[in-house]
Amino acid sequence: VQLQASGGGLVQAGGSLRLSCAASGRASSRYIMGWFRQAPGKEREFVAAIGWNAAVTYTADSVKGRFTISRDNAKSTVYLQMNNLKLEDTGVYYCAAAKADSNWVNAHEYDYWGQGTQVTVSS
Repeated sequence: VQLQASGGGLVQAGGSLRLSCAASGRASSRYIMGWFRQAPGKEREFVAAIGWNAAVTYTADSVKGRFTISRDNAKSTVYLQMNNLKLEDTGVYYCAAAKADSNWVNAHEYDYWGQGTQVTVSS
Protein backbone atom coordinates (compact mmCIF):
# COMPACT_ATOMS: atom_id res chain seq x y z
CA VAL A 1 0.00 0.00 0.00
CA GLN A 2 1.27 3.45 -0.90
CA LEU A 3 -0.03 6.58 0.77
CA GLN A 4 0.16 10.10 -0.61
CA ALA A 5 -0.72 12.96 1.71
CA SER A 6 -1.55 16.43 0.46
CA GLY A 7 -3.35 19.61 1.41
CA GLY A 8 -0.94 21.15 3.86
CA GLY A 9 0.05 24.79 3.78
CA LEU A 10 0.33 28.05 5.62
CA VAL A 11 -2.79 29.32 7.36
CA GLN A 12 -3.57 31.93 9.97
CA ALA A 13 -4.77 30.94 13.40
CA GLY A 14 -8.49 30.32 13.33
CA GLY A 15 -8.38 29.20 9.72
CA SER A 16 -9.08 25.83 8.14
CA LEU A 17 -7.35 23.25 6.01
CA ARG A 18 -8.37 19.88 4.64
CA LEU A 19 -5.74 17.21 4.30
CA SER A 20 -6.15 14.28 1.94
CA CYS A 21 -4.45 10.92 1.89
CA ALA A 22 -4.79 8.86 -1.26
CA ALA A 23 -4.13 5.15 -0.89
CA SER A 24 -3.14 2.75 -3.61
CA GLY A 25 -2.79 -0.98 -3.40
CA ARG A 26 -4.89 -4.01 -2.79
CA ALA A 27 -7.47 -4.02 -0.01
CA SER A 28 -6.53 -0.52 1.18
CA SER A 29 -10.21 0.15 1.86
CA ARG A 30 -10.09 -2.52 4.58
CA TYR A 31 -7.36 -0.84 6.58
CA ILE A 32 -7.63 1.33 9.65
CA MET A 33 -6.50 4.79 8.61
CA GLY A 34 -4.90 7.31 10.92
CA TRP A 35 -3.39 10.75 11.00
CA PHE A 36 -0.37 11.62 13.10
CA ARG A 37 1.64 14.81 13.40
CA GLN A 38 5.11 15.79 14.46
CA ALA A 39 6.19 19.23 15.54
CA PRO A 40 9.86 20.26 15.49
CA GLY A 41 11.70 18.75 18.42
CA LYS A 42 8.72 16.68 19.51
CA GLU A 43 7.67 13.09 19.14
CA ARG A 44 5.10 11.99 16.61
CA GLU A 45 1.64 12.13 18.14
CA PHE A 46 -1.72 10.65 17.29
CA VAL A 47 -4.35 12.95 15.83
CA ALA A 48 -7.26 10.85 14.57
CA ALA A 49 -8.18 7.45 13.16
CA ILE A 50 -11.10 5.85 11.36
CA GLY A 51 -12.30 2.31 10.92
CA TRP A 52 -12.46 0.64 7.55
CA ASN A 53 -16.18 1.24 7.12
CA ALA A 54 -16.07 4.76 8.62
CA ALA A 55 -18.55 3.73 11.32
CA VAL A 56 -16.08 4.44 14.10
CA THR A 57 -13.67 7.31 14.51
CA TYR A 58 -11.36 8.36 17.30
CA THR A 59 -9.87 11.79 17.80
CA ALA A 60 -7.22 13.03 20.18
CA ASP A 61 -8.45 15.29 22.95
CA SER A 62 -6.17 18.09 21.74
CA VAL A 63 -8.10 18.40 18.47
CA LYS A 64 -11.52 17.13 19.44
CA GLY A 65 -14.27 19.43 18.25
CA ARG A 66 -11.94 21.06 15.71
CA PHE A 67 -10.69 18.20 13.53
CA THR A 68 -12.81 15.61 11.74
CA ILE A 69 -11.56 12.48 10.02
CA SER A 70 -13.51 10.85 7.22
CA ARG A 71 -12.93 8.47 4.35
CA ASP A 72 -14.27 7.72 0.92
CA ASN A 73 -13.46 4.12 0.10
CA ALA A 74 -14.68 4.52 -3.47
CA LYS A 75 -11.87 7.03 -3.92
CA SER A 76 -9.44 5.26 -1.59
CA THR A 77 -8.97 8.55 0.18
CA VAL A 78 -8.98 9.65 3.80
CA TYR A 79 -9.52 13.25 4.82
CA LEU A 80 -8.71 15.35 7.84
CA GLN A 81 -10.79 18.50 8.07
CA MET A 82 -9.05 20.93 10.38
CA ASN A 83 -10.97 23.94 11.64
CA ASN A 84 -10.12 26.70 14.11
CA LEU A 85 -6.42 25.95 13.72
CA LYS A 86 -4.11 26.96 16.51
CA LEU A 87 -0.39 27.73 16.58
CA GLU A 88 0.24 24.43 18.35
CA ASP A 89 -1.24 22.52 15.40
CA THR A 90 1.87 23.35 13.38
CA GLY A 91 3.80 20.30 12.25
CA VAL A 92 4.21 17.66 9.62
CA TYR A 93 1.07 15.58 9.25
CA TYR A 94 1.36 11.94 8.27
CA CYS A 95 -1.29 9.51 7.20
CA ALA A 96 -0.89 5.86 8.04
CA ALA A 97 -2.64 2.55 7.42
CA ALA A 98 -2.96 -0.41 9.74
CA LYS A 99 -3.95 -3.92 8.71
CA ALA A 100 -4.91 -4.98 12.20
CA ASP A 101 -7.70 -3.39 14.20
CA SER A 102 -5.84 -2.91 17.47
CA ASN A 103 -4.50 0.16 19.24
CA TRP A 104 -5.35 3.04 16.95
CA VAL A 105 -3.32 5.64 18.84
CA ASN A 106 -0.08 3.71 18.77
CA ALA A 107 2.07 4.60 15.77
CA HIS A 108 3.81 1.23 15.96
CA GLU A 109 0.51 -0.50 15.09
CA TYR A 110 0.51 1.08 11.62
CA ASP A 111 2.07 -0.76 8.72
CA TYR A 112 2.27 1.90 6.04
CA TRP A 113 3.07 5.62 6.13
CA GLY A 114 2.76 8.49 3.75
CA GLN A 115 5.48 11.06 3.19
CA GLY A 116 3.91 13.81 5.31
CA THR A 117 2.53 17.23 4.51
CA GLN A 118 3.55 20.41 6.30
CA VAL A 119 0.95 22.46 8.16
CA THR A 120 2.04 25.84 9.46
CA VAL A 121 -0.28 27.99 11.52
CA SER A 122 0.71 31.63 11.92
CA SER A 123 -0.52 34.28 14.32
